Amino acid sequence: MKLETLTVAGVMSGTSADGIDVAVVRIAPRKNKPHLTLLAHEAFPYPAPLRRAVLAAMNASSTSTAELARLNWRLGLAYADAVLATIKRHRLKLDLLGCHGQTLYHQGRPEPYAGTKFACTWQAGEAAAIAAAAHVHVVSNFRAADMFAGGEGAPLVPLLDHVLFADPKRARVLQNIGGIANLTAIPAGGYGKQIIAFDTGPGNMIIDWLAQKLFRKRYDRNGSIAARGVVIESVLSECMRHPFFKLKPPRTTGREQFGREYSAKFLALCRRQSRKPEDAIATATAFTAESIAQSYRQFARPCMKRAPVDYIVSGGGAKNATLIKMLAERLEPMGCTLQTIDAFGIPSEAKEAAAFALMAYMTWHYLPGNVPSATGAKRPVILGQMAYAHYK
Repeated sequence: MKLETLTVAGVMSGTSADGIDVAVVRIAPRKNKPHLTLLAHEAFPYPAPLRRAVLAAMNASSTSTAELARLNWRLGLAYADAVLATIKRHRLKLDLLGCHGQTLYHQGRPEPYAGTKFACTWQAGEAAAIAAAAHVHVVSNFRAADMFAGGEGAPLVPLLDHVLFADPKRARVLQNIGGIANLTAIPAGGYGKQIIAFDTGPGNMIIDWLAQKLFRKRYDRNGSIAARGVVIESVLSECMRHPFFKLKPPRTTGREQFGREYSAKFLALCRRQSRKPEDAIATATAFTAESIAQSYRQFARPCMKRAPVDYIVSGGGAKNATLIKMLAERLEPMGCTLQTIDAFGIPSEAKEAAAFALMAYMTWHYLPGNVPSATGAKRPVILGQMAYAHYK
């Protein structure tokens, strides 16, 4: 199939469950890889009742089929509203749309269930609702095909990382810090099997939970609460002994390991050592920074071939000055130059949404969208399922 130039929207809801990011990009074919131009980006917070429903459904020990069905459709309607608002505000017409959906459960490795073992994932959000409202074909459910090819279904953003950031002379690490943190490491001149990517551990997830629990704030704005606290080193050391950090890439994690149950245990550990709530948030922030630095040191640094390393941070964590300071203290001695992705002309909040626009473009042209060295898949595969628009 001949590659076309298309205007594609990407829709993303992260593990923090804060809301919806929409990025609209023009994607044009080039000789070696697609060329992306960001046309628009908008962020839409979830209405409070919807956010409560999403958080209640994530890794829930019990719920009802009616609740899950309603949530799936309600999310689809919310995505449709966000897309329509974006294209109206920027006077754009879409050719295609890629929607990641809201992850309610992700189990990247096989576990026993009903007589057999398998891995599974679920990203909620009815794609047909978007297709019907925006009159555009929608690609969704991106992770499943990679998992049936032996991968963990994540991370998928390395495709975009390679297209935008691969450099012949400089090594690049793309560190996203959402609810969960993940990195993509691209050696200088690296491509294909030379790219590694994996989840590093908790990002903002524990910090956000503590900010809500202790200060009635949705998150620690700019890291100001953590800046007033003192890191409890004994708690930090104990947290770094979590079994997840012993896994080699490819590896994925989520609320199943570092969600509300873990956060409550984390707070209990902190309170044994300090009654100051600021100390708990400072320690959670240090936990994110230390888990990222350790992951880089163990698994990514050996691949960098002694080239200069640009360590590029995106996601909500890029706006947390205390977290960035803690990261710099750990990464700069290893030869990394810490930067935020905004310096490269891409808003932090737009990156993951743009990645799913690119994946939809690949799917539309029957091209694989996974990076097997990142997900652990046995082969490249075409990702996603199509919900077709109905035209008058």
